Amino acid sequence: MTYKMEVGNIIITPENIFPLLAEKQMIAPLAREIILDQAIANIQCSPEETAMAEQQFFMQMQLNPNDTEKLQGWLERNYLTREQLQQRILRNTKLEKYKEETWSNEIESYYLKRKNQLDKIVYSLIRTTNVGQAQELYFRICEGEKEFSEIARAYSQGAEAETGGLMGPVELSVPHPQIAQKLMTSQPGEVLPPMRIGEWNVILRLEKYLVAPLDGNMKRRLLDELFNNWLNEQLQKQVKFQLSRE
Repeated sequence: MTYKMEVGNIIITPENIFPLLAEKQMIAPLAREIILDQAIANIQCSPEETAMAEQQFFMQMQLNPNDTEKLQGWLERNYLTREQLQQRILRNTKLEKYKEETWSNEIESYYLKRKNQLDKIVYSLIRTTNVGQAQELYFRICEGEKEFSEIARAYSQGAEAETGGLMGPVELSVPHPQIAQKLMTSQPGEVLPPMRIGEWNVILRLEKYLVAPLDGNMKRRLLDELFNNWLNEQLQKQVKFQLSRE
């Protein structure tokens, strides 16, 4: 049996499908789907889980599963069989169960490993390209001549001037690494002497340090991170190319 598909004046055949997938950058997404299918192949769904997945799918697609004529038309337009549709409906449910079964026991240790990057800070920042001005502004703040926010609005040369220098809350992975490192070891309210970062002379003050809680949302995020780390590793290990020029 020979397959081919016509799209306008382009005829897609087994002979030209691989170069076309490569050109359209679709090989990695295809490989990803194959790896996931293999991973969840043995995951079972209960009748309740199946019923819930079907209900959500048909509502999202605005399809009536009892209208066989319209359902068949939808299947034909999407080049799916009824069996393939059922696999598609259950795929997300199976994938979430696979994540839980595989990595739920690793979340706490992974959280501790990532915690310094997940914690958030609120801080104030003044930056100027003039080193002498930075020193002067620092002493004016320390001596209480003016508030940090007033000086930031008047002299800071970045967008932070509009907020009186106030930044955040942001995760510690967001600021420049030198800024994050300094703020991690400072106390709230402490004004740090000017430090050089690239072209800028930066004055910092930590306002708040917010510890990231290991709540439901964080567990969900870390579970997805562990899954994505695994998936990227599998893409590197499992995807192999063979190019024959006969």
